[in-house]
Amino acid sequence: MRDFEHGGNIHRAKRVNGAEVIDFSANINPLGSPEWLRPLMSRELEGVFHYPDPEYTELCTALSTYTGVSRECAVVGNGTSELLHFFMQSIRGRCRRLVLPVPSYVDYYRTAEQAGLDIHLVGLAEEKNFMPDFSVLEELLQPGDLLLLGTPNNPTGCMPDLGAVRELAARHPESLFLLDEAFLDFQEEHHTLGASAENICSLNSMTKFYGVPGLRIGYGLFPQDIAEEIRRNVPPWSVNSLAVAFAIHALGDGEYQQRSRTVCRELREALCAELSPLPLKVFPSTANYLFCRLEHGTVAELADFCAEKGLLIRRCDNYRLLDHAESCFRIAVRTARENARLVELFHSYFGSKGKSASKSQGRKRATSIMFQGTCSDAGKSILTAGLCRILFNDGISVAPFKAQNMSLNSFVTLQGDEMGRAQVVQAQAARLDPDCRMNPVLLKPNSDTGSQVIVAGKPVGNMAVKEYSRYKAQLWPRVQSIYDSLAGEHDVIVLEGAGSPGEINLKHDDIVNMRMAQYAAAPVLLVGDIDRGGVYASFIGIMETLAEWERRLMAGFVVNKFRGDASLLGSAHDYVAEYTGRPVLGVVPWLNHLGLPEEDSVSFKKGSFNEMQEEKSGDTVEIAVINLPHISNFTDVEPFLEEPDVNLRIVDTPDELGSPDAVILAGTKNVLHDLHYLQESGFAGAVNRLREGGCEIIGICGGYQFLGRAICDPLKLESTLGEVKGFAFLDMVTVIEKEKNLKRKSGRHLPSGKPVFGYEIHHGVSSGTSASLLEFEDGSHCGQAAPGNGVWGSYLHGIFDSDEFRRWFIDHLREKKGLEPAGRILAPWNLEAAFDRLATSMRENLDMNAIYRLLEL
Repeated sequence: MRDFEHGGNIHRAKRVNGAEVIDFSANINPLGSPEWLRPLMSRELEGVFHYPDPEYTELCTALSTYTGVSRECAVVGNGTSELLHFFMQSIRGRCRRLVLPVPSYVDYYRTAEQAGLDIHLVGLAEEKNFMPDFSVLEELLQPGDLLLLGTPNNPTGCMPDLGAVRELAARHPESLFLLDEAFLDFQEEHHTLGASAENICSLNSMTKFYGVPGLRIGYGLFPQDIAEEIRRNVPPWSVNSLAVAFAIHALGDGEYQQRSRTVCRELREALCAELSPLPLKVFPSTANYLFCRLEHGTVAELADFCAEKGLLIRRCDNYRLLDHAESCFRIAVRTARENARLVELFHSYFGSKGKSASKSQGRKRATSIMFQGTCSDAGKSILTAGLCRILFNDGISVAPFKAQNMSLNSFVTLQGDEMGRAQVVQAQAARLDPDCRMNPVLLKPNSDTGSQVIVAGKPVGNMAVKEYSRYKAQLWPRVQSIYDSLAGEHDVIVLEGAGSPGEINLKHDDIVNMRMAQYAAAPVLLVGDIDRGGVYASFIGIMETLAEWERRLMAGFVVNKFRGDASLLGSAHDYVAEYTGRPVLGVVPWLNHLGLPEEDSVSFKKGSFNEMQEEKSGDTVEIAVINLPHISNFTDVEPFLEEPDVNLRIVDTPDELGSPDAVILAGTKNVLHDLHYLQESGFAGAVNRLREGGCEIIGICGGYQFLGRAICDPLKLESTLGEVKGFAFLDMVTVIEKEKNLKRKSGRHLPSGKPVFGYEIHHGVSSGTSASLLEFEDGSHCGQAAPGNGVWGSYLHGIFDSDEFRRWFIDHLREKKGLEPAGRILAPWNLEAAFDRLATSMRENLDMNAIYRLLEL
């Protein structure tokens, strides 16, 4: 190590190790740069076409406001290292000797030596936690001396008594005092002493506290005569216009400043506690770093061990007058996850039997990756399922996870928990039983501004948007705990985001996109739907909205739903890589008739069911599904899409109904509202006319309730309407009750004797006079049919998933129409073939080697 080695040389570490490293040798704010950094830089970029203001007038004014010091006393520089050099050169005629308490920042000695000053070192005592002894300094100081103190000290983090410093300066007016306040902003009490007296100066770094060391800007506060002398020596325009604009904005961001102090203190205290079982001494610190001494061994061995594992610490064996220097080192306080990595590595090095070592004896938490989208319906749910199947086929234990899903399609697990259907499909792809931990939070919209909130499979109430936003603060720890539980049981978790990470109005309380990716340490693949157009602009635009910590999580892009020759996209991929520094990791083609259930009502509302199938000719039956405003669990009808003799149509208006052989009224999240809608829109009359003409009318869950004489909501859980008259096709009344029924069911359809299975999710309890339609294995019954008029319904979601019953029903419609029944299953509702087709396509069109590297597999 050279005499004046610095921390933070991450570039050399990368050259030596050839891999990414975590740099604990440089003391940068673990909170990262402010989120306004990138938009500010983008906005101010046009300023680089002009020279900066050589007097930095606006910045000096901002500094005066921030520090309370006259702007004439402020000098702006290209970091405090530059200002330290010019300060030493400027005071050569005034000072002859540097009095330097050590250990201290190594450049103090070098710059003083270059300026021709004599240097007198004063050792700081370890037994006093390296705090300066002011009685010793009192005796040493002479006229013409320069006393240089770190406030706080670097590398020890100790904070001298500023009151004692001020008093000492007052008693020695012919000596000069320079305070290095590079880390002062991290202090809860952080008022500068710079220029507070004619012999007190300060150096103040901005890049460490604001997390932008590469931007290089700092300032000094000096008595006016010294400030003028330094300004004469500093080259013009040594600070660029982008750095100046950043500094002005940063000085006014009080919220970021206070949050940084709080976060750094909490992280420092937590790191101290984690290091306490190890054979080393951690000295008290008030800065964002810790000074440590090994009880045994040398720091060179520890530093080499850490470097081999991709982690840098700051050796302190080149500090002067430091007892046991060969055993001392400094570590930055970084993020909680990075700190945990440091502690884990230290335990490994020391062979500790402490608590961190015991944690590692169990299953290691899963590695992870996340699909996020440029927008809703970009295809991230399907790609998540596909990657789950790829990993499963490769012999890896994998599970899906989506922290928060908004969907009207839900499912009941074997344990009676409710979860989103998309995660059910993903679990099937991973050959797992659906588990509500895969979808901790499910939002089921019941109005334009509110949803039913389901947490860990159970409803916790209905909430408006603002109410739910406030609720997220207490929900987030629950989501973390649920993720940890699931991740502890698998090798890989494939996470899915929601909407887009570029929705900046939602970022402040996000629990599903980048915040979840950060918690899971999941590299993110951003999925774009090229079929919509503008996919590459979306990639770049979303990157521009991300904070720096979010950008670090972004690993690459995936183009989805492409129809054409992917080789024609090369120039676009090159441009995206050049602009963002991230690659496009593949182009997944449009897969016609994939046969996997839709994620939510977005695609259904767009008419994708109608688009997914061509009009089938020949001897077919036609089934119409009415598009309700709050339709839910429309996946109940998806098995019909694959049937060769069924034309399934989604209809939006009564005029579109035509003359189908059957009309299905699906589930709804707001039964009373949608029933009222059917009556007011004319659908009710049109359906009644079809019934009278022999059309079969089927209701599932909410649609089943429509068929009765009335629906009552005495507790007003879904509507203020209280009671709405039904179609009166069935002699039945439904009462909406507080408790929700959540049950898996299997049994048989009594008229046909065919097996059926599925699940119930409903608040309503229906009672009537007709005989039951379904009988379940637990002895319970469900559903009713009107004798002889082709109207029937039940609460059983998934009733048409049963191949035998579905074929019986279709053949029943065929016979009513005068067609021969098929008499055999024509289209088994088997998702396995779809999963394997999807997995094959993804494996062929994605850079799977890169994805496996991201997963550390």
